[in-house]
Amino acid sequence: MPIKVLLVEDDSLLIKRIQTHFDNRDFSFVIDTTGANALNLLRENPDIKLAVIDIVLPEKDGLALAKELGTISDIGIVMLSSRDSQADRILGLAQGADDYICKPVDLLELELRLLALAKRLALFQNDENDDYIEYADLKLHPEHRTLIIGGGDEIRLTEAEHKVLITLIGNAGKATSREKLSEEIGQPDWSPADRTVDVLVGRLRKKLGDEKDQKRIVTVRGKGYMLTLG
Repeated sequence: MPIKVLLVEDDSLLIKRIQTHFDNRDFSFVIDTTGANALNLLRENPDIKLAVIDIVLPEKDGLALAKELGTISDIGIVMLSSRDSQADRILGLAQGADDYICKPVDLLELELRLLALAKRLALFQNDENDDYIEYADLKLHPEHRTLIIGGGDEIRLTEAEHKVLITLIGNAGKATSREKLSEEIGQPDWSPADRTVDVLVGRLRKKLGDEKDQKRIVTVRGKGYMLTLG
């Protein structure tokens, strides 16, 4: 989902350029063209995480607005200004801004600075690296049902393979019965004649690159299967 940004800017052409450039990208914008409504918009949209504010606005000083926003939110702020003096940059940062861009605005530069700020503030909470379940050199993505071994390519798992591996990871170093694994894949009425789990484990071993004398998933006689520690 795009990160929501409060854009406080009175230049309608620049607003349109920004909206066009960022269409279907990582950011969406809530617009205030005067500065007078910015605080209300922030209160009404608590999911706003960043702000882009022009220093010169019709009804509000941009620097003062940046300071006010900083008192009610941890929002990240990028200032826009046609003035390029060191004093103006320092003043903007002193009022709580995180970054400063001079006009005319280069849209690619704006995008890169917003991306950098979002990363510094850890706003990309759904980054795929955070979603992985890691065990030893295995990285398993529970939503996408993909597996990465030692930094290699992604390996697709079926839903049943994924559920078996998740269960084995959760019980690493301990044997998990075929009956338990059968329940996890939605087949609670397991019987000794049922070979479904054995077939799934065989497929997982192949995808894990298990060899005859060195297996990640080992058979524990009379108890089931176990993912080896480490």
